[in-house]
Amino acid sequence: MQPQQYPILEFDEDKDAFIRPSKLIQPVDGIPQRCVLGFFSEVIKKIISEYPNRMITNFLSEGINYPLYELDYKGEKIGLMQAAVGAPLAAGQIEELTAAGCVKFIACGMCGVLQKELAVGNLIIPTAAVRDEGTSYHYVKPSREIAANERIVRVIENHLTENNIPFIKAKTWTTDAFYRETQAKIAQRKSEGCVTVEMETAAYIAASQYNNVEFGQILCSGDSLAGEEWDSRSYNKRADIREYALRLTLDVCLKL
Repeated sequence: MQPQQYPILEFDEDKDAFIRPSKLIQPVDGIPQRCVLGFFSEVIKKIISEYPNRMITNFLSEGINYPLYELDYKGEKIGLMQAAVGAPLAAGQIEELTAAGCVKFIACGMCGVLQKELAVGNLIIPTAAVRDEGTSYHYVKPSREIAANERIVRVIENHLTENNIPFIKAKTWTTDAFYRETQAKIAQRKSEGCVTVEMETAAYIAASQYNNVEFGQILCSGDSLAGEEWDSRSYNKRADIREYALRLTLDVCLKL
């Protein structure tokens, strides 16, 4: 590791970290290799009530339980877990689930939009993320952007296309600070080609690359940063959109 002016740029390639998930988490026999990380807790509860399932393991973060369910979904076994908010926990979930035995991941959550034409509920497949957060820099050498897994992007794209589901593929902006999304930063990210903003994608991709597992994501447009002022667009009240997006993600997971 070479000292830099700013600590965030001091990437260390040594994989023998002081604490490794493999030292804390034992592989789980029979764990599904495919796993969905969903941000919609109310939809997860509904789906769990509809399909045969079992809780295979439970991850703890400061007293909060994140159970991993094995779901018998349409005749196949897949994992389903509540996704945690923010880049550090996003990377931590990839780390711990990988140590347990999962190798293919797909996440589903809402995002802010930087373009007015993206209505609430539009689907976006992230193809790359601008790394305006800190976690990814501990997993992958510093760079302005990080590219998504091309194979998983194609799998998601093919499924949506085959089922005539509208979507776009686009670059996203991952930030640590949603209260620091200034007009200047929004304009800069738009000039770089970003159409969405969220808090996890760059970290998800970086942690997946580091652990040599596959990751993809479906974003669902929510609030808008495209006007003069922030507009929540009451996206958090659209339970129908949240349920549709997560069920779609489960279907895509079967194709991974």
